[in-house]
Amino acid sequence: MFDNTTWAFVGLVLFFVVIAYFGVFGMVGRMLDKRAEEVTAELDAAQRLRKEAEALLAEYQQKRIVAEQDAAEIIAHAEAEAKRMTADAEVALKELIEQRTRTVEAKIAHAEAAAVAEVRAVAIDMAIAASKRLLAEKVQGDVAADLISKGVDEVKARFS
Repeated sequence: MFDNTTWAFVGLVLFFVVIAYFGVFGMVGRMLDKRAEEVTAELDAAQRLRKEAEALLAEYQQKRIVAEQDAAEIIAHAEAEAKRMTADAEVALKELIEQRTRTVEAKIAHAEAAAVAEVRAVAIDMAIAASKRLLAEKVQGDVAADLISKGVDEVKARFS
């Protein structure tokens, strides 16, 4: 009548009855509920941390983009400033060269004028000396002195 299977079934039922009587099912349910709440809390915390990390990542990417733009602007400004300074230096150098050229040309013109004046003075002196000698040889007396004096005055007036 009662075989081993029946007694095993009866033992199993009694085991469940004893467990139910001592509230083991409630304890297991509460433990499972508590663990489910812990898992839910951990998942919520993980999602919150993930959102914070994504927000920080987006913020740092935006800051990186702004920093790259600022760096590009600084580089562009520096290049423009360098070009402007180069152009200013070229203009200043050109002006300096032109000024020095004008100064040298003025010195050359002054030296030419001085040389021409010196040559003219030497030519006048030589002409006067030659005239005196010729007149001294050809003309004698007061007439000679008067002619020499007039000739010298005339030559000086003409070449001065």
